[in-house]
Amino acid sequence: MKITKYYKHAKTSGQSRLAKWILVTIAILFLGLFLLLPLIAVFTEALRNGIRAYVASFTTPDTISAIRLTLITTAIAVPLNLVFGVAAAWAIAKFDFRGKGILITLIDLPFAVSPVVSGLIFILLFGLHGWFGPWLTEHNIKIVFAIPGIVLATTFITFPFIARELIPLMQSQGTEEEQAALVLGAGGWRTFFRITLPNIKWGLLYGVILCSARAIGEFGAVSVVSGHIRGQTNTLPLHIEILYNEYDFVGAFSVASLLTMFAFVTLLIKSIVEWKFSKDLQEYSNDSNRS
Repeated sequence: MKITKYYKHAKTSGQSRLAKWILVTIAILFLGLFLLLPLIAVFTEALRNGIRAYVASFTTPDTISAIRLTLITTAIAVPLNLVFGVAAAWAIAKFDFRGKGILITLIDLPFAVSPVVSGLIFILLFGLHGWFGPWLTEHNIKIVFAIPGIVLATTFITFPFIARELIPLMQSQGTEEEQAALVLGAGGWRTFFRITLPNIKWGLLYGVILCSARAIGEFGAVSVVSGHIRGQTNTLPLHIEILYNEYDFVGAFSVASLLTMFAFVTLLIKSIVEWKFSKDLQEYSNDSNRS
């Protein structure tokens, strides 16, 4: 009887190991085909004419302008989303109010709507023949085909990232610590900066990283509202498209490699944040169990 059980257990373990290696092999082949090969191709094409041509691709006025505009857009959109994300997550996780479900649904809207459609919405609102177009023209205010439109489109596409990262985190932490601080006489802002913010710092940083990465790489909505004015309203993704359409493959892949390197840095920072967050969460759980 014991021999039969041992045989069945050994057979099951062998099947489990086989299934594990099959799944690992499939995952590695998939990543190699759809991730590693394209990355190798990007850097191979970028360096095809040598290091000098590769470096020269970053020194052209149009590329410098695209880098500057991308950084400016990100520097504006991310802080705006930071304020909105913290406020929305705080309200949803810590308070009950009418319309809470609607607010959660609206936060998820950019995930459901195509970026191109998002860009068209801003054209409808602020374009020359849009709802506010005549008024904007009368007051000499330009939003579409200018930097404000690019910032608005990028902010709209990226605003769920921080909020969606913080909402489940704040909900899991509950409101006991904040209520205790209020009972002891702490004000709302002091409670936030002394209690709430330290508890969400790693999740907040994680959301900021994701938001920044999406803002830098956004193409669809920005493409619609930018007007593709070379040297003025082209971000890095749009600049890559123009270079590729002009058959400047070395230039296009060189600029694409810049975005790829940023992606690697983002993944590295993301991994560090995840490690720190899981470590702090484990310490918090251990302290709770002791108490």
